[in-house]
Parts: sequence; C-alpha cells; structure tokens
Amino acid sequence: MSATRRQILARTGALGASLAFAGSLTEIFAGTATAESMGRRGYGPLVPDPHGLLDLPKGFRYKVLSKEGDPLRSGEGKVPSNCDGMAAFPGSPAAAGSRGSTYLVRNHENRTNSRSAVPRVRDLTYDPGGEGGCTALELGPDNTVRSERVAIAGTSTNCAGGPTPWNTWLTCEETELRAGEENYTKDHGFIFEVDPYDPRRTGAVPLTAMGRFQHEAIAVDPRTGTVYETEDAFDKPFGLFYRFLPEKPRGGRGSLRAGGRLQALRVPGVPDLSTIQEPGTTFDDVTWVDVPDPLARHTPIRFQDFGPGGITHAQKLEGCYWGGSCVYFVSSFAHRAAGSAADHYGQVWKYDPRRHRLTQVVVFGPDSDLQLPGESPDNICLAPSGGLMVCEDGDGAQHVFGLTRRGEVYAMARGRQNIGTPEKPEWGEFAGVTFAPDHRTMYVNCYTPGTTFAVTGPWGH
Repeated sequence: MSATRRQILARTGALGASLAFAGSLTEIFAGTATAESMGRRGYGPLVPDPHGLLDLPKGFRYKVLSKEGDPLRSGEGKVPSNCDGMAAFPGSPAAAGSRGSTYLVRNHENRTNSRSAVPRVRDLTYDPGGEGGCTALELGPDNTVRSERVAIAGTSTNCAGGPTPWNTWLTCEETELRAGEENYTKDHGFIFEVDPYDPRRTGAVPLTAMGRFQHEAIAVDPRTGTVYETEDAFDKPFGLFYRFLPEKPRGGRGSLRAGGRLQALRVPGVPDLSTIQEPGTTFDDVTWVDVPDPLARHTPIRFQDFGPGGITHAQKLEGCYWGGSCVYFVSSFAHRAAGSAADHYGQVWKYDPRRHRLTQVVVFGPDSDLQLPGESPDNICLAPSGGLMVCEDGDGAQHVFGLTRRGEVYAMARGRQNIGTPEKPEWGEFAGVTFAPDHRTMYVNCYTPGTTFAVTGPWGH
C-alpha cells in the first residue's frame, strides 16, 4: 500500500506510452502446464455482475466466502479488514472429516487505527498493540465455509508471504516499527509461521533469525529448504534480496525457530539492479554475504555495512515464487525521481541456486503500456492451466489479469464494489490470488472492502 507505479509516473509526466517489453516471458512460467495449454487467449469478455461485486467471463461463477465486518464463525469477533496475501492448502490427513477440504490462510495488512483489527485471541497474539495478523478458513468440497477463525494476531502490516513445502504459511510484516512507536509494545518487521489446520501449534512466535525488515514475500526451495525473501523498500537505500539457510532444512512445522544464517545477494559491480536493462544478462559471480545484524537492533539491514564491495539494492522488491528449479523475484518499478539509478516499469529476475547464476528475464518500460498486464501488478500466482494470474493494485478500475505463456494478456475479473462516490468512483485492489489444490477454484481477495471470493468455472478448457 505504499506509492503505486502510476503515482510515481504521474509525478514525472511519464504516463501514456506504448507497450514495450523485452525478454522471454516463457521463462517466468517454469514448472507450469505444457505449451499446448498456454496458447489460449483467455475466457472471453467480462460479463457485468448484476449484484455489483465481481465481473467474470461467461461460464464462471463466484461465491463470497467472507466479508470484513461480518462475524467470524468462531465467535472471536469480526472479520478483519485489509485482506491481502493468501494461500490455499489441502485437507489434513490427520484431521477427521477434512477429506476434500481446502484451508485458506489470509493476511490482514492492518497497521493502526484500522477499520476492523484482527481480534486479539489468547495464545495467538504477539503484541496487544498490533492490529494485523491472519485468519484461517476451512472450506468444504463445494466451497461452503465450515469454519473461520483467527490464526495469528497482534502483528503489523501483514502484506504477503508464502507457503512452505510442509503446508504452513509464512506471513510477512512489511514494517520496521519498534516497541514504543505508535501503540506497539514489541518490535515488528518479522516473519511468523502459521499452521492452517491448528494455528495454536505455531502460536505467535517471531522467526527472528530470518531478519527484521520490511518483508514482502518468500519462496522456499523444496529441495534444500532455503527460504528466499524480498524486501519492499520504496525509499533509498532500497531493499535487498535475501536467503535464509535454516539449521534444520525442510524440518517441518516449527523447524525455522531453530535459527539459521541470513544472507543478502551481492552482484559484484552492481549496486542497483535497475541499471541492468538487457534481458538475458547473466551474472555467474554473484555471492551471498552474511547480514551483520539480522535483528536490526540499531540500524536497518539495508543501511548496514556489508564490507568491501557493498551490497546490491533494488527498488520495490515484491513478488517471489519458486518455479522449476529456480526462484523468481520481481522489482515492481524503479524511477530516478525516487532515487533509483535508472528507470523501469518492472523487472523479473531468476536465480538458479545450483549454478549460482542470476539472470534478468524480463524488463518493462519506460515505454510500457501501464494497462498491460494491468496497472501496478502486485500479487501473482501460477495458474493451473498455464501462465500467471496477476492482481492489479493502482488507480481506476481494478482487475485480476491472466498472462499466457505467449505474453498475451486477458482480463479474468473486475472489481465492482465502489468505495468512492458515484461522481468519483474508486475500487479496491485485488490481492492474494491462489488456486485450490485440485485446481478447480481460484480464490482472491478484494483489499477494500475486505472480501474473499471463490471463483469456479471452466478452468483449462
């Protein structure tokens, strides 16, 4: 919810250019469906929703699973506001009656003075002064909500995160506020593990060894258990790309509490990734440097002294996901007016841990059409039928866009809940797009008003 790409460009008069991107979009779909299923151009035009909630292509339907302000089915309070990152998990073999169920864990990016804070629940609250956290839903095979409860509370600015190979959710605090600031009694800026089946098994324990900074997203190498982390810093010095080497790799629920080493990526001779504008550029000499003080006791990590050679920064590091045998991470935009060394409207980077190789896959702009693939893309996920689903976060109409392997963009959904006025309408951004384990349902959040949808239809047909 920091400044969007459109806001930055409007200040510099850079709006309204033609589409221009370079690189291989095929690269960013590693590990998805076959090329034959990638060729479709979408599912047709969006059909206006007579209920004014969500426009979808013909043949698709939605169900509202949850809406902010409604009572939680657990009786713990109201559904919190600011629905953000989310993931879907299969039914637990250990839980009676959960066969065919889907479990959702949903972030709430509340800081202070939110419309509806995450209710503070005993044994699940980190800081009584925090209003953020997660809620968890159990859904039946027909997406009927069986339960809805608080999964963690008392955290702050829970933006994104990511799933682990052992079916837990790592929720990320996108803040560096400390005890004594605002209403907080503890330091913030941590990652917390959330068990979607029984949140009390993970509690509200910060994974301090994974660093205290403005976390955005994570991705886990399923082979080694290494956790990659992005830092979304809008102001200089910009964020870093991290890896966490756990003491207990792939150790299962709770194993990350055992600690490990936090390191930051260094590309020799490249202090700012925005300067790299040639897709296919490869660095085989990247190194990982130990973070001097992961807890940032006195100095935020991105300000710390990493010794001779410095460290490599990038503006607006956000999306992070695992595909094939590599981790991909995204810089949403960079602009000289904000302090970057060069301009771009989006970069996708790939790091191959087996070859220790960093490659720029795609770069957009500065002649990119801001409407393709949507204005200020935010949360992304791999679609089961191939390609990506991209949540839009900006001004004007808000969409979930599909992006095929051939680079074709199509609208999958459009929000219709007007949070402005009839004269000056506004729509809340989308977030947390994810698919059920059986690939038959897409789940997505509207950030404001906080609403969680289940979308079903002819996926992949």
